[in-house]
Amino acid sequence: MRITGKGKAAMRRAILLLALAVSAPVQAGPYDSAFQEFLNRKVVPEAKRAGVSDAVLARELAGLTPATDLPGLGRPDRPEAPPEINFQAEFRPPAGYFSDSQFDALVAGGRRLLATHEKTLDAIERRYGVPRRIILAVWARESGYGAARIPHDAVRVLATRAFMGSQRRAFFFSELIDSLKILQTGEIPRARLKSSWGGAMGQPQFLPSSYLKYAVDFDGDGRRDIWDSPSDTMASIAHYLQRHGWVSGRDWGYEVIVPAGISCSREGPDRRQPFADFVREGIVRVREKPFPAHELPLPGNILMPAGRYGPAFLATENFYVLKAYNESDVYALFVGHLADRYGNNTGFVAPWRPVKHVSRGAVRDLQLRLERAGHDVGGADGLIGFKTRRSIGRAQEAAGLPATCWID
Repeated sequence: MRITGKGKAAMRRAILLLALAVSAPVQAGPYDSAFQEFLNRKVVPEAKRAGVSDAVLARELAGLTPATDLPGLGRPDRPEAPPEINFQAEFRPPAGYFSDSQFDALVAGGRRLLATHEKTLDAIERRYGVPRRIILAVWARESGYGAARIPHDAVRVLATRAFMGSQRRAFFFSELIDSLKILQTGEIPRARLKSSWGGAMGQPQFLPSSYLKYAVDFDGDGRRDIWDSPSDTMASIAHYLQRHGWVSGRDWGYEVIVPAGISCSREGPDRRQPFADFVREGIVRVREKPFPAHELPLPGNILMPAGRYGPAFLATENFYVLKAYNESDVYALFVGHLADRYGNNTGFVAPWRPVKHVSRGAVRDLQLRLERAGHDVGGADGLIGFKTRRSIGRAQEAAGLPATCWID
């Protein structure tokens, strides 16, 4: 009997579904049947449209079950829950993220790696224009230079979150398809496609979409191996930062002294001006260091992560490139500060002074009050970002109080 093109396609699909079905576990969990239907009806068609072959799908999805022990899951038969925030939890001020003992350990390890990989880092810097100390600091923050345990099967994690995650199922569905596209390339076998419980993979903690866009085969072995190749890992981090706008020749920022006459409410990347203008207003670097001459005509902005209760900085646009890796002022500051400490391993000059302990709920209540008074706090999320800090400062000034840009 002659089988038409449509018939061949139907037969291939039937064989694929049979492969998935016969490999199902003998002792099925409560969601396994619905999970198989999810794979067959949603994942397989979308993956095939993305160029993943029947053979790869049959091999990689056969016997797959949901990882129901992951945190942050809901029920697949219920809609996603709105984002949950524990407003009873204590807000953790920036000082809690900067431990000298942690930095000392990371600096020691980083210095060894800077020496070990000197020639490779020379080549990476030439290609991407990102300083080696920044590359190493991101690597340290993401996986402790590769020492962190990354034990999860990325496909299973992403499939589970796409199927029954409490939030962002569509996002994880897209990442699942991208993980299958990675397997389609044949570069990395499934057994090595390891991730965190959130689906971020390898030593630089790339999601599959970032892997496809930014991972680099720098050692020339034909694979973009961010799990076991230091060269590929470092180059991939540099490529990511370059593609997100890293400005070659500029640093991330500088610790400074902001005179009392300059309001902390002037903080923020939307208040940029040339470094030279800040200098004319009286802002100086700590330890009486001058700013590099090439920075003076270039833009920067005031950054005061704890308002007047902690160190102050002039940040360049590269600080916000670091935030593209992880959307957090504290993350970017950690990376930048660690990068600086590879040199002389000295901490911040200004201390992180004690601040009032408050819950995220108390922060949110304050944000709502500020919004009602006409301030832009960047969203009432219980976190104190730069818009909330400067709104606090403006409200303090309007009340005739000294502006601290923090909860007093």
